[in-house]
Amino acid sequence: MSDWNYADVWELAADLLPDATAIVQGGRHISWSSFDRRADGVAEWLLSLDVESQDKLAIYLYNSPEYLESTFAAVKVGLVPVNTNYRYADDELAYLWDNADAAAVVFHAAFTERVDRVRKRASRVKGWLWVDDGTGSCPDWAIPYEKVADSAGQRTSARWGRSGDDLIMLYTGGTTGMPKGVMWRQDDLFVRMNQAGFRRYPEEGGLDGVRHQLENFGPGMTLLPACPLMHGTGGFTASECLSEGGSVVLLEGRKFDAIELLDTVDREKVNGLVIVGDPFARPILAALDDEPDRWELSSLVGIVSSGAMWSEATKAGLLGHHPNMVLLDAFSSSEALGMGTSLSSGATATHTAEFTLGPDVKVLNADDSPVLPGSDEIGVLALGGRNPIGYYKDESKSAQTFRTIDGVRYSIPGDYAQVRADGSIHLLGRGSVCINTAGEKVYPEEVEEVLKTYSGIRDAVVVGVPDPVYGEQIVAVVEADGSERPSEAELIEHVKSRLSGYKAPRRVRIVDSIGRSPNGKVDYARHRKDATTWIEAQQ
Repeated sequence: MSDWNYADVWELAADLLPDATAIVQGGRHISWSSFDRRADGVAEWLLSLDVESQDKLAIYLYNSPEYLESTFAAVKVGLVPVNTNYRYADDELAYLWDNADAAAVVFHAAFTERVDRVRKRASRVKGWLWVDDGTGSCPDWAIPYEKVADSAGQRTSARWGRSGDDLIMLYTGGTTGMPKGVMWRQDDLFVRMNQAGFRRYPEEGGLDGVRHQLENFGPGMTLLPACPLMHGTGGFTASECLSEGGSVVLLEGRKFDAIELLDTVDREKVNGLVIVGDPFARPILAALDDEPDRWELSSLVGIVSSGAMWSEATKAGLLGHHPNMVLLDAFSSSEALGMGTSLSSGATATHTAEFTLGPDVKVLNADDSPVLPGSDEIGVLALGGRNPIGYYKDESKSAQTFRTIDGVRYSIPGDYAQVRADGSIHLLGRGSVCINTAGEKVYPEEVEEVLKTYSGIRDAVVVGVPDPVYGEQIVAVVEADGSERPSEAELIEHVKSRLSGYKAPRRVRIVDSIGRSPNGKVDYARHRKDATTWIEAQQ
């Protein structure tokens, strides 16, 4: 068995490439030696909190060097880095930190007021680390990040050591809207990501393989994850880039700006770009169409997308501007990495939602038998091989998702597909009613419950309808109780007052009856179809 640990690999990269650039954001260029030293300072602070092996560090940050430094600090001393969605409202935040058993939290200054409101509900947190972003001063209950990052005297380690069994935890949306922590052994995650990496180390080769690559070939590629590091698409690809001795380039803006992205690709000579489907790709294409001669893109070897639909037309348009790059559409989830890929290059863009199965993937029918290629049968995707060990503190959900079939343990998140005659898959979507809007997962039940708290609303159903920009847009279907009907704007604002803004419906349709069945079930497929027709009729 291999025993990969990210801290071991990154420390070796710092030893062999001390002056090479590890992280870039705007005018900040952080060398590998500085990256290592600053992480040591944060790691020392964590140990001063009297933490124990595999305690949790919640990272509540926008994309920034501090995000990656905090992750490095945690794995150095055998703690578990835990992503925190910066779009969460108070209740969601309090739930996540309590559920994760967070022992420490690092947060941007912009979140100070919210953290102050929530921290009394996070009773297990022993220390708060404040990252200056120019939006205010450090509160007296927190420690300035720079104070600890600049304090390291030597490389930091914990008395309990580190191993490939140490966890990295990725919180993702739950079936009732509450986030759940996907537990990845570092060894398993490293191997999964290494299999798709630019530099692929021998799986069982350990640090000798890393040393050979870095000593003989120098620094790795320059990668720009345009999506948030708090999501797996951004965080995992950035970690893989660092494991290859590469440089991670981060945008400064906190809202996606295609002009800023293209300027950065040009200025930093970015080799790889990571996006989330058409919500990112369409604005990039529009900018290139408007000013086709403005940017020099010859350094860009490829674009990787995951997490949202990437349409054939958009891919074809991008290749028209830079036919020498490769476009990789990766079909993965927090629980299952490497289910399928779609490759486009030159003048050929692959069809939307068409993927080649990964080597460990099967499409299984209701009897857990493989779906025959070329048949019309619909099956569920099952990924074998290296997978998470389960959901944190949720044995029931773990048993549903991670199943052993014929002696093989599979991850089965619930994605349905048909298998073409050539073995490729046509993705149909998540079997549940989960809505994916611009890469964010939204679970209808959570939004429905908030809508039903509004005066005059008897019942509510929330569905996702196709949208050319966001993949899906959220539409609420509500049943009034016969009194004065609220306006569409009032209901949308009501949801925004209780939940993150991205969970609010973009449109609200008021009907006489939801039409539940006698057992209380809702026909989501019918409501989705009706809502789609309603939206189209108004356009």
